[in-house]
Amino acid sequence: MARYILRRLIGMLALLVIVSGVTFVIFNVFPSTDPAVLRAGRQPTPELIERIRSDLGLDRPLHIQFAAYLADVFGHLDFGRSYQTNEDVLDMILGDLPATVSIVIGGVIVWVTAGVSIGILSAVKHRSVFDRLAIGLSLIAISAPVYWLGLVSLYLFAPDFGVFGLDFLGGQGSYVPFTESPVDWLKSLILPWLVIATTFAAVYARLLRGSLLEVLGEDYIRTARAKGLSERRVILKHAVRSAITPIVTLIGLDVGILLGGAILTETVFNIPGIGRLTYDAIVRGDLPVVQGAVLFAAFFIVIMNLLVDVVYAYLDPRVRF
Repeated sequence: MARYILRRLIGMLALLVIVSGVTFVIFNVFPSTDPAVLRAGRQPTPELIERIRSDLGLDRPLHIQFAAYLADVFGHLDFGRSYQTNEDVLDMILGDLPATVSIVIGGVIVWVTAGVSIGILSAVKHRSVFDRLAIGLSLIAISAPVYWLGLVSLYLFAPDFGVFGLDFLGGQGSYVPFTESPVDWLKSLILPWLVIATTFAAVYARLLRGSLLEVLGEDYIRTARAKGLSERRVILKHAVRSAITPIVTLIGLDVGILLGGAILTETVFNIPGIGRLTYDAIVRGDLPVVQGAVLFAAFFIVIMNLLVDVVYAYLDPRVRF
């Protein structure tokens, strides 16, 4: 296992270098706007633009720029400075990371709890009214765009302008850090958690239902029942443990992607997380911030996939690395 993890870490580093190369090419070889012009502000003189290009190293050959970028990122964790605010990119990302982590952790708890519970009940009550209702509602939930769900939830339940304004919920732009007020932090995230969990819970419920129905037809499940084990024990201890492994893999991928920025949710609810930071940077053409956010997203994805592989080996003793 240790050798496998070491190989994966080396592969992760190589993947991050490749992602760095792709983002560098996209934002430096094919830029829509000269970065020096973005940094210079309004109505810059040609002399100012040339001086900024020299200060940023944009007048050097591209391969030299890329080598310097890799050395800064992987050697010194220096992602550069924002063209718009001149802030350190790493500080900006780390400053907005707690809000994104808050959304992701709460959303995961909600969608895993709801998705797994509905999936198990739907499989156990196969072809019942509950099963058919769950299938129908899950299809609707999967089809509904996240940004639309967010806007509808604000229109209906936001305390300041919602049709059925609920005081125990937070509205748009109401996010408060946990360190300032745990109660207000919780209120501000209830709607984002429910919105971000709706689609994921529907996907997980359908996936677990299908996997569990397949497992319940296996010989070892019939053997467990023949031994006199209770149906509850057969389902939870034997069937669910085998059926849930695809869910674990999916959780790792989804969490990794969302940690890189829940762009739609953060934008709709005006939450200062990595997703909204990335969106604002794209709109403003702030290339260093976009590059840093993309690298962070790639990092979270590969780390979560590594953790999933380790957990997968624990859940399924047949898996060996």
